[in-house]
Amino acid sequence: MTEREKMLAGRLYNAADPELQAELAAAAAWLARYNAAGTEAPAARLALLRERLSEVGDGAAIRPPFHCDYGWNIRLGAGAFLNFNCVILDVAEVAIGDRAQIGPGVQILTADHPRDAATRALGLESGRPIRIGADVWIGGGALILPGVTIGDGAVIGAGAVVTRDVPAGATAMGNPARARG
Repeated sequence: MTEREKMLAGRLYNAADPELQAELAAAAAWLARYNAAGTEAPAARLALLRERLSEVGDGAAIRPPFHCDYGWNIRLGAGAFLNFNCVILDVAEVAIGDRAQIGPGVQILTADHPRDAATRALGLESGRPIRIGADVWIGGGALILPGVTIGDGAVIGAGAVVTRDVPAGATAMGNPARARG
């Protein structure tokens, strides 16, 4: 099994693998183009997103600057919107539903590291997918941690650190975020 296959399967993998490093370099080159296109028409930015992301629904938008690891592990639903300075560490799949609204400076982090120091010292890491439902609103500066699912229509307060799943229709705030309603 290649390191990329291990990564996509959620197993421990070596991020320094040459194939993965080449993919990171390709994503960095694409990000430079995308982030420089900030003044282009929405249709041109949408076309750029479709070059790299695995799925981009009609009307989806990401305001530059935007940062990600690979890009091809990101799915954006129709009308999804990510504001300035969003970061997506997409070593595992990130699925963002239709009409989701994501505030500035939000970090969506699938990347994880072993808790055991000796294993961590080997340079191994892993990832767990993140799923954000339709019509979700995430306030500025929130952190969404590995493996989290946020249900349809949920609201995540600004600055929240989401460590656990949030049910559909709930509001979650704080550090760690606690779901209410």
